Amino acid sequence: MPDNRAAGPVLTEAGASPRIAVLVPCHNEEAAIGIVVRDFLTALPQARVYVYDNNSTDNTVSVARAAGAIVRQEQLQGKGNVVRRMFADIEADLYVLVDGDATYEAAAAPALIGLAQREKLDMVNAARVTDRVAAYRPGHQLGNRVLTGLVTAIFGKRLSDMLSGYRVFSRRFVKSFPAMSSGFETETELTVHALELGMPVAELPTQYVERPAGSVSKLRTYHDGFRILWTIVVLVKQEKPLMFFSILSGLFGLLGLILGFPVIVEYLRTAKVPRLPTAVLATGLMMLAALSMSCGLILDSVALGRLELKRLAYLSYRAPSAPDDPAA
Repeated sequence: MPDNRAAGPVLTEAGASPRIAVLVPCHNEEAAIGIVVRDFLTALPQARVYVYDNNSTDNTVSVARAAGAIVRQEQLQGKGNVVRRMFADIEADLYVLVDGDATYEAAAAPALIGLAQREKLDMVNAARVTDRVAAYRPGHQLGNRVLTGLVTAIFGKRLSDMLSGYRVFSRRFVKSFPAMSSGFETETELTVHALELGMPVAELPTQYVERPAGSVSKLRTYHDGFRILWTIVVLVKQEKPLMFFSILSGLFGLLGLILGFPVIVEYLRTAKVPRLPTAVLATGLMMLAALSMSCGLILDSVALGRLELKRLAYLSYRAPSAPDDPAA
């Protein structure tokens, strides 16, 4: 396992340390949240650790507060809702987003932050590496590879672990992120936002371990997996409508040709249309194909305008500083 502790955060303007906020969304993590807070305060003593409780029914709030975290509440249920609230509320130069289940390597945080500053990156993703089956079950690994492969094939292959819950963000990423998801699909949305805008990003391998005793995962494998898949489909429709509707147009057109070609051959041979319902269906499918292509062309212009606005919002915030930056 690589040692990620050597490279720490660098200084910002006038030698001052950057404002670092550790953001921990959690729900019923009484057994783990104290470990998370203490480990990150040890790894990043200059940081503030914010725990956003999402309607916990156990002692998560009191344990987090006793460990030294700043505890706040978000009533809308779901990780995506919590991330949206945290990004809106917290002011910092660098943000560390991590799950509250004590499965991620807090000691790697200085290296992640250091890389973000040295390379002036907007996102550094902590790619999970483990040899513990209990921590990262084969089924979850397969699902992650499939979903990550699908997203990177469409938006650009720059990350290997799209569903990691441990990342470092710049201020301009956080404040320009249009958080729309409500649940665990927020990681997909974060990834697509970075890839679609062509942000400078990187990835570091970090250790991933099983939850502590008494801690229970909130992830519902199949339910949340299908939600993530549906989110990918929706994001492709929104961000790449020409691709999305071209595929629909091709499917409708192919089916229309398959059904309509025998009817056309029969008409040319006999001057009759004996299978009128099939002819009508084939005609309807070809009309849908043309309509889908038209929708794709129109919405592609709309998507380009949205992309330009998001890019302008992103550029309205100052870039992360680096130690060799003359402005620092």
